[in-house]
Amino acid sequence: MTPQAIKPMLDRVHVPADLRNFSPAQLKQLADELRRETIEAVSITGGHLGASLGVVELTVALHHVFDTPNDRLIWDVGHQAYPHKILTGRRDRIRTLRQGGGLSGFTRRSESEYDPFGAAHSSTSISAGLGMAVARDLKGDKRHVIAVIGDGAMSAGMAYEAMNNAGASKSRLIVILNDNDMSIAPPVGAMSAYLSRMLSGRSYTGLREVASRMARRFPKPLERTAKRAEEIARTILTGGTLFELMGFYYIGPIDGHNLDHLLPVLRNVREADDHLGPVLVHVVTQKGKGYAPAEASADKYHGVSTFNVVTGEQAKGTGGPPSYTKVFANALIAEAQADARIVAVTAAMPAGTGLDLFAKRFPHRSFDVGIAEQHAVTFAAGMACEGFKPFVAIYSTFLQRAYDQVVHDVAIQNLPVRFAMDRAGLVGADGATHAGSFDIAYLGCLPNMVLMAAADEAELMHMVATAAAHDAGPIGFRYPRGEGVGVALPERGEILPIGKGRVLREGTKVALLSYGTRLAECLKAADELAARGLSTTVADARFAKPLDRELVHRLAREHEVLITIEEGSIGGFGSFVLHELAHAGLLDAGAKVRPMVLPDVFIDHDKPQLQYDKAGLNARHIVATALGALGIADVAAQPARA
Repeated sequence: MTPQAIKPMLDRVHVPADLRNFSPAQLKQLADELRRETIEAVSITGGHLGASLGVVELTVALHHVFDTPNDRLIWDVGHQAYPHKILTGRRDRIRTLRQGGGLSGFTRRSESEYDPFGAAHSSTSISAGLGMAVARDLKGDKRHVIAVIGDGAMSAGMAYEAMNNAGASKSRLIVILNDNDMSIAPPVGAMSAYLSRMLSGRSYTGLREVASRMARRFPKPLERTAKRAEEIARTILTGGTLFELMGFYYIGPIDGHNLDHLLPVLRNVREADDHLGPVLVHVVTQKGKGYAPAEASADKYHGVSTFNVVTGEQAKGTGGPPSYTKVFANALIAEAQADARIVAVTAAMPAGTGLDLFAKRFPHRSFDVGIAEQHAVTFAAGMACEGFKPFVAIYSTFLQRAYDQVVHDVAIQNLPVRFAMDRAGLVGADGATHAGSFDIAYLGCLPNMVLMAAADEAELMHMVATAAAHDAGPIGFRYPRGEGVGVALPERGEILPIGKGRVLREGTKVALLSYGTRLAECLKAADELAARGLSTTVADARFAKPLDRELVHRLAREHEVLITIEEGSIGGFGSFVLHELAHAGLLDAGAKVRPMVLPDVFIDHDKPQLQYDKAGLNARHIVATALGALGIADVAAQPARA
């Protein structure tokens, strides 16, 4: 046997063109090797394993059938793109996934020409694909555009807006619906695969076009009857009426793990005439396919830490303080036990937001609306109208998707909807797309809104209690990803006076006013400044809106320099403080104010501590900012600028 004959198939693939001449048997071997490579890589880096394993065969088939990167292949969300990255020249870096300086955990245009569109938030692929298809038509180019979207992402309204537009435009677009959870299809098997091949083939599509032309010559009642009969016949066979009504030619369902089914259907779709318009291929897959622990626990293996490949056991934490997410969940449960009007809403992230714990305790008061943040906010507004106390738990970065609803449906009507914003600030391995950088600015400009930020776990409990008691209008509170700082926790949170901060340490020279969990870094900085003979006050603002004007005025008047520190962009808490001091005339009186915010760049994935180092928001940067404002040279650290 020659060395070439025994060489692993994956070693022969450097770019997708290398696999285009593979036989079906070779493609199956390649899929097996690709699955093993994905498992081994993610065991080292952590990441989104289950979704990637579910599309291994689909990834192989798409790159075999289509001429990527000339043909545009768009992955929705990007959770499932690890096999795609391996096949598109990034195998040598796949073990740097989500690490500082390494590959992104999502698709990224700057990373590869095989990533025509960056994605990390869901439900964007059909819109982007249609835009590319229309641009292709305008330029007169010849290429296919393929958008792969999961069934979860199809729960978002944006996907249906895009499909409605695509169906009306008639531009040639191929949408692959990767159905791994919804169970909206009849049983998948040999008969279904045969029907899909038949319905995607030229003979059937040509016959369908001829029949359609003939029907158009009938009197209108007969034309409608003929068209309806054809739709009913196809529905009985395939169940595709919903997509047909939106203007798509539906094919499926087919087994997404069977290359003998996938390849002929994709070839037929590739070769179909342009008159067919947009096409939807319904592919049924299994999350975690081919790795027993992931198959047995799809939720647990959606996003994983590093793990043992043999046992599937994931690396455990160090047994430190509870996560902010868990503290929020337990605090909300405590409030709900005392108030039957409290309900909880999440947008497809029950485990990520901790509301899975709430749902176990109050199953009829917990609502997962799917990937539909816009709906989640207005749904909560409707409940608030009827006297309930809805807590909408959404990551800061995902709440951006529902901004109009926050403004129009909540703030303008002054409805008491509670926004629990998890993942505030920088988030580590998920990078810029998931960073909670902007909520202070985009919510702080809204009339009627009350905003809080938790400095530690106990403060988070107090803010949950405060939000539960606040019926005067909308209120939001932010908290980060990861473990707390280890403070003692009360049995139940206390209600905070609205718009009042607290002073933790009194000094005379420098004032540090923190909003959020940089408070711990402020205390470290205060120790170092004290060691330099600079007496330092440390205060926790608690509220960005309404601002504690009395506290802000005192800190500016009684100290030579006031530094505000927040885990958010410019235009947030520090801007509110400057605005207040300017109108109070304190800036004219000589108050030195230095706002410290996230810099005006998107910070890539890395360990959170290193991200905050890049952002210039750790203790040494606070010290350097204070020394700089006082005119004291310091070579150890220089402040970062926004």
